Amino acid sequence: MKKIFTSALLVVGCAAMLSAQTRPADSVRRTAFPTGFAGNVTRTQPKPYKTVITDKAITRRGLFKTHKVDDKYYFEIGDSLLNREILVVSRISRAGAEVREAGGYAGDQIGSSVIRFEKGPSNRIFMRKISYRTYSPDSTKAMYQAVQRSNIQAIAAAFNVAAYSPDAKGSVIDVTDYINSDNDVFFFSSPMAKQRFRLGGLLADRSYIENIRSFSNNIEISTVKTYSLAAAPSPFGRATTPTPVLGGAANAGSGSETVELNTSLLVLPKVPMQARYFDPRVGYFTTGYTDFDINPQGIKEIQLIARWRLEPKPQDMARYKRGELVEPKKQIVYYIDPATPKKWQPYLIAGVNDWQKAFEKAGFKNAIVAKIAPTSKQDSTWSLDDANHSVIVYKPSETENASGPHISDRRSGEILETHINWFHNVQKLVHDWYMIQAAAIDPRARKMVFSDELMGDLIRFVSSHEVGHTLGLRHNFGSSSTVPTEMLRNKAFVEANGHTPSIMDYARFNYVAQPEDNIKPSGIYPRIGDYDKWAIEWGYRLRPEFKSPAAEVSALNKVTVERLKDRRLFFGTESNSDDPHSQSEDLSDNAMKASTYGIKNLQRIIVNLPEWTSEKNEGYDNLENMYNQLTAQFGRYMGHVSKNIGGIYEDPKTVEQTGAVYTYVPAATQKEAMLFLDQQLFTTPMWMLGEKILSDIGQSPVQVVYKLQNTVLDRVVTNHNLYKLISGEAANGNSAYKITDFFADMQNMIFKEVKANQPIDVYRRNLQKMYVAKLIELVKPTPAPTASPFAQAGSGRREGNVPDPEKEDTDVMSVAKAQLRSIDTMIKTALPGTSDSLSNYHLQDLSDRITVALNPRS
Repeated sequence: MKKIFTSALLVVGCAAMLSAQTRPADSVRRTAFPTGFAGNVTRTQPKPYKTVITDKAITRRGLFKTHKVDDKYYFEIGDSLLNREILVVSRISRAGAEVREAGGYAGDQIGSSVIRFEKGPSNRIFMRKISYRTYSPDSTKAMYQAVQRSNIQAIAAAFNVAAYSPDAKGSVIDVTDYINSDNDVFFFSSPMAKQRFRLGGLLADRSYIENIRSFSNNIEISTVKTYSLAAAPSPFGRATTPTPVLGGAANAGSGSETVELNTSLLVLPKVPMQARYFDPRVGYFTTGYTDFDINPQGIKEIQLIARWRLEPKPQDMARYKRGELVEPKKQIVYYIDPATPKKWQPYLIAGVNDWQKAFEKAGFKNAIVAKIAPTSKQDSTWSLDDANHSVIVYKPSETENASGPHISDRRSGEILETHINWFHNVQKLVHDWYMIQAAAIDPRARKMVFSDELMGDLIRFVSSHEVGHTLGLRHNFGSSSTVPTEMLRNKAFVEANGHTPSIMDYARFNYVAQPEDNIKPSGIYPRIGDYDKWAIEWGYRLRPEFKSPAAEVSALNKVTVERLKDRRLFFGTESNSDDPHSQSEDLSDNAMKASTYGIKNLQRIIVNLPEWTSEKNEGYDNLENMYNQLTAQFGRYMGHVSKNIGGIYEDPKTVEQTGAVYTYVPAATQKEAMLFLDQQLFTTPMWMLGEKILSDIGQSPVQVVYKLQNTVLDRVVTNHNLYKLISGEAANGNSAYKITDFFADMQNMIFKEVKANQPIDVYRRNLQKMYVAKLIELVKPTPAPTASPFAQAGSGRREGNVPDPEKEDTDVMSVAKAQLRSIDTMIKTALPGTSDSLSNYHLQDLSDRITVALNPRS
């Protein structure tokens, strides 16, 4: 049951390889020398600087000098930058129609890596691609040398020194061929990254370097790349895409696609920020490595939280230590893409600035701010693609989403920049959510086009959520479970506190509130809440008295244990499929009560959908879309409830805290969930099958109900779920909700008509067939395992030959067979008294299926 928190496995590089260098010589010697890229296969002696960087050179100064001489591009790398780690981030600047169709837009990241330039032998500069998979931070220990010997960094490319700088403190290298090549350092990080956009081999004759710009601590490379275009996937589900040709000849018959790419080279801090170790009780994204030093008797997997470097100004440190609010040395600044419609810009800005209150908990005022990006007239050096700038990028996309990725220093977790993806059609997403979840209590939501004020408010909350991700915060799907259901109807409480303590939850709107509660929008919308403020305080408050991340662990744990006595600060991980506390799109501490209120509101909404979705001179697309949204919301309620059946709560703790980490959902709660499903789902929800709506949109009522019921059965009648009921009985004995209790309840609920000798309508016949089909699936024999080609000779062990207790050799199959026998007996008893012909045919068919399943042919 133990959950493993995901982290990127990253690695710190090994010691630099330094060697004495020969200084410039006039003679030229050419020998065969394979490099890390195609096109430059000779080794040459350096020439005098002026013969390489001639008077024709267009030179730009910055991180290091860049030169353009005719059609050649040179980097002049100062010795002070050798062996410095440089972050490389690659993005699409402009995308063509085919790439856009595959989901690629301007601003999308296509690669990220860390490189290091160093001097090699015979007047060469090596570019190493740095791995961070293992780490020994203390160079004074013997383990450090052992780790370095086992983790030599790959040389990704080698460059001849074309010339040395006049002061002999820099090396000039020709990067033209490398930038023009199709390499995985500066451009697409892997073949899969290109395949996503159907891109194949590079067409060199239609590709070129557009520009290289140098800034104070970064280099920006703009290129135009044309690739062969692979065939589109088959509409029949079988891929017809030919294997891309990497760097080779193009598939001439498949066409081509051109993209403009931007590559940022950003020097990492010489001294990494002091890291902070991850704690599973507070939800942060992480980077990580395997540490060989921290545990003298083994290794330890270290996870570092992702966060911005926020530090007081030196003159304010004493005030900060006294607990006074101070401004940071460097603000976190987000720029709004100029392409964003002007009427939405203030709401995006507000979504960023709303986090200022949270950072005050960490001791900083004005720590975060949003600004409109400058125009080219205002600042000709400013670029949307510059990795020095964090931007909310507006994308002309039909995708109904937004996302908040970030780039961090893998040595420390320091967040360096973010490009938030803001897709245009996210407005449809929030419109549909709000209409279905709030129209019963907010008259403004009862139309297909919201006012700018309402849409702006919805944009603001999405902005805050995505910014939260870029501050390092993960989803907190457990936050909403800390609020009692009835408090969501308490006007004073929700208007003061919001309906969930975290905007990082997927708790969209207060669907529990009823019309008679008269709750204002402040009690309907999500907002930055108590958990968010606590998470920022935990991650960003500096503890200057500790000089290493390990040294502050004890103090942080003490604070965390004390603060988590407030249940509203609970972090319910987004990754636990068994915990009903950790669910997306849900509200309150009781899914059954909350969903009952939610259904009452859906029943109010559905009768008004034809009116609210009607637009002059339009058909019924709006009605169909919103009806589908309504049934999807109903399905979410069923999912929230069904997760309680066989559920296991997870509450991460350290040994200083009382109570268990894992506990089974009480039997009474599971029984409550079963009763809810019986009343709201298995008893056909006729209220959502209005003839007028379904006839206008052309949907079958039978299919609507079938999909909803089948989804729930697919969740609760599985080996995994039933095995948890067996485990719960083993742990809790007679107080548990047992697998036999579950099957008895299911039979009583699903076969009511059979026991009462009543006609069975089409909805219930389908439900009974679905349920029996799930049981038959449980009793199917497990295929015999095949021998592994990697099995050790003479070991007698075959790969996959170890039984999986959730799939075989457990009581699940035994009880499922008993359930089938019981149903068959019940059917045979009922058949003589069944006068309805369709019911009779149906029951005979079920009996035949059960007989075949229990007596498979040999």
